[in-house]
Amino acid sequence: MSWLDAPASETQITHGRRLWLYVLSALVMFFLVAPSLVVVPMSFSASTYLEFPPREWSSRWYESYFSSVAWTNATITSLKVAVLTMLVATPLGVLASYGLHVSRFRFSNIIFVILLLPLMVPIIMIAVGVFFLYAKLGMVNTIVGLVMAHSMLAIPLVVIVVTAGLKSYDMNQELVARSLGASRARAFATITLPQIRFSVITGALLAFLTSLDEVIVALFVSGGANATITRRMFNALRDQIDPTIASISTCLIVISAVLLVTAQIFGKERD
Repeated sequence: MSWLDAPASETQITHGRRLWLYVLSALVMFFLVAPSLVVVPMSFSASTYLEFPPREWSSRWYESYFSSVAWTNATITSLKVAVLTMLVATPLGVLASYGLHVSRFRFSNIIFVILLLPLMVPIIMIAVGVFFLYAKLGMVNTIVGLVMAHSMLAIPLVVIVVTAGLKSYDMNQELVARSLGASRARAFATITLPQIRFSVITGALLAFLTSLDEVIVALFVSGGANATITRRMFNALRDQIDPTIASISTCLIVISAVLLVTAQIFGKERD
């Protein structure tokens, strides 16, 4: 029996009859991934301008990136803010989704929608509002201000992912632990949390990447010594275009890919 004639699922639909679906999925993935992958060869160009495909190959732009104090400081700032955002948004998002999931409050659905408002409101409006608030509080161009703003954007993603994980979890297991004398907090930490760990890890990863990739809010509330890498990249694209931008983008792509693979490995290793 060939691969095309083998059943693809319990419904006995063969791979051959699903071939059109595989082709369509491959095309969708190609159009989603190809624009990002184009950046990689551009980062190894020896030209002083962005060009694809490169006529000559060189690692000069990676050397320029890692030897630049301005770029490395911005990278450190972005990583610091992203880690802090993850540490703030993940526990808050997990607790919010858990509280709404077990709550019998009649307006819990409305609260859930309110938590998702940062995803519904145009990001430019959020950035303007945050800027005027921070200007009055003296928090513009501060790490704390960036972390708070990015956490506001990341918490809804954590809530969505963790809520989806809780919906597939049997809460009776936690109730059994509580009936045996465990407090709600201990039952959650020892019974529920380990079983939704993949959702929590995924939410933490999304919070980290949301902060690392965010640019609109950073343009308004970051600057000076606390400018993020995305802000400097935007300014560089406006003022001067060279393949250093492509080398930084490649590094960000690698970081994102490594984190995704790591989350898949450690999140499901005990499933």
